[in-house]
Amino acid sequence: MTNAVDVRGLTLEYRLQTGWVTALEDVSLSITAGQIHGLVGESGSGKTTLALAIMGYLPANARIAAGEILFGGHDLTKRTVDQLRELWGSEISLVPQDALAALNPSIRIGEQISEVARRQGKPRAEADALAVSMLTQVRIADAEDVARRYPHQLSGGMQQRVVIAMALVSRPRLLVLDEPTTSLDVTTQAAILDLVRDLIRANDTAALYVSHDLGLVSQLCDQVTVVYGGEVMASAPTRALFQRPLHPYTIGLIASRPRFTMDSETRLPTIDGVAPSLAERPRGCVFAGRCAAALDRCHAEKPPLETVEPGRTVKCHRWSEIAAGTLVLRQSHESAAVGGEPLPGHVLKANDLVKTFSQGGLLARRSAPVHALNEVSLNIRRRSTLGVVGESGSGKTTLARCIVALETADSGTLELLSIPLSLNLKQRDRSTLRSLQMIFQNPNDSLNPYHTVGHILTRTIQRLDPSAPRPDIQSRMLRLLEAVRLSPEYASRFPNELSGGERQRVGIARAFAADPALVIADEPTSALDVSVQSVVLNLLKDLRASKGVSYLFISHDLRAVAYLADWIIVMYLGQIIEVGNAAQVYLAPSHPYTEALLSALADVGDDVAQELIRLEGDPPSASHIPRGCPFHTRCPRRLGEICETVEPPWRDAGDDHFIRCHIPIDDLIRIQKDVPS
Repeated sequence: MTNAVDVRGLTLEYRLQTGWVTALEDVSLSITAGQIHGLVGESGSGKTTLALAIMGYLPANARIAAGEILFGGHDLTKRTVDQLRELWGSEISLVPQDALAALNPSIRIGEQISEVARRQGKPRAEADALAVSMLTQVRIADAEDVARRYPHQLSGGMQQRVVIAMALVSRPRLLVLDEPTTSLDVTTQAAILDLVRDLIRANDTAALYVSHDLGLVSQLCDQVTVVYGGEVMASAPTRALFQRPLHPYTIGLIASRPRFTMDSETRLPTIDGVAPSLAERPRGCVFAGRCAAALDRCHAEKPPLETVEPGRTVKCHRWSEIAAGTLVLRQSHESAAVGGEPLPGHVLKANDLVKTFSQGGLLARRSAPVHALNEVSLNIRRRSTLGVVGESGSGKTTLARCIVALETADSGTLELLSIPLSLNLKQRDRSTLRSLQMIFQNPNDSLNPYHTVGHILTRTIQRLDPSAPRPDIQSRMLRLLEAVRLSPEYASRFPNELSGGERQRVGIARAFAADPALVIADEPTSALDVSVQSVVLNLLKDLRASKGVSYLFISHDLRAVAYLADWIIVMYLGQIIEVGNAAQVYLAPSHPYTEALLSALADVGDDVAQELIRLEGDPPSASHIPRGCPFHTRCPRRLGEICETVEPPWRDAGDDHFIRCHIPIDDLIRIQKDVPS
């Protein structure tokens, strides 16, 4: 089969103030028509740089020092910017990570897609019709209506589908997808990837899929290349690479992923150390400094990229020992925390929380309010973690913001440490502020870039304890850094001098500066690489054991929730529809919505032939919640009229496991385990 793209011996450099530094070194890969080629590795490994180099879309301070990029038989490295511009949008298209940022907020959706088609020479009427047709192809209902909307009027999943429609409207020969589903929940993510797979196959398009999510890559891609430090570590057909990894880095990445089988004392394996900077490339193997199997030879001599079998390469001095089974790598585990089990009593009780939002704009008076929370009740035990899962728009973040009073709930009650807690932030005293802290999703947005890490932490301590002596504050700051596995030298660093995982650890340290009783963690690991995520999750578990803190842990990553949470609630359209411990929620019986969430979750080693449950359409608007069971419009198990007209009862599945559904528990067990009647 002819390769649509051939990258041969590519070396790329960036000019910095200190001179030229190497970002990619001797990189080779090929993509055939109709193939999806996965590109994985940690942040800073060179994934996006390689993707943009293949497109010929590089910044002014970049240069190709060696190698070639063949596309359609022509070397793109020899083309001018004007010549490359003729390919962009016609033969080469990009689906970026942030769909909303890629869409013009002041132009209607249909017009934006039509404009791409018109640039290819199509008449206005034909281009407009093609825009609607493309929206239909990406499975957007009421395509003609959506074509008249603006980007902000669409959900995140619909925005991403629009960007895919724009990328494919010109029938490109190469499609580059750069982390296109990172910010989406699992059901939307699964639908988007199903769509991408079908459209690529139908159009015989070559695709490069860039991601740090190994589960998605294992389910979507035909071939996978693993990069680290700007070099190819391994490349192989997907099943072979994940079932029989031959490079220590690949083994470490796979081992770092959370699994459902872990108990409260289990620690995730981690990859020690951090990736080398561009200016400090090692003499030998670029991964040797973090490799548990590294020999003196690995530090002194760079290994060649060897062909193991047709279509499979690996760059490691010891790959043959791994293949033969004479070298078995065991990843580093963080030390197990002692006494991490929940304690009697509750740190937080919430009863019947209600929160509605009025819709703004000129038509606000005629718009129905958004019902973000509908009589939500929960308990969080001492030294425990309550996990909260559900799609975007289910009310997870609103629940967290109402508990910390960044939003004021309309009604309901809160108790913190058995003391009534005001719903209004202004009516909470300093001791309450100390006892209740929050870790935000993006540490870049929550850390002041102009303050050092030490200043950020000491300022937090001072605000919460104004009478503390300065030497005591300094000592407490250093103990916080030690608690989150950062050395004292980090106190003098600024946030932009830290990696993403290090910034998140600073955010965690700031939350623990007040010795809180409860920490709200809203998607704290969603933007992190799998290797960094494992370190942060281990840290949160250890701090829970050593500090006696409790967590409300919100995440789209159901495996991360299963690893950290003792108890889990599942939310849909502002309501709790299932509650139980981790084992109960993730096994039958479960609510049909929970069942669909789990089915949508891809992981390394999953059988791609398994029966998948896909939810039709997006969740209904929270301003027009359906009658009866709110999930009935999308439920693959709905019974009929009773689901459409009658609110479902809470059913007791035993051991404090409750499911809000019309289907009896015994029937849920039977149909979910596929046991014949």
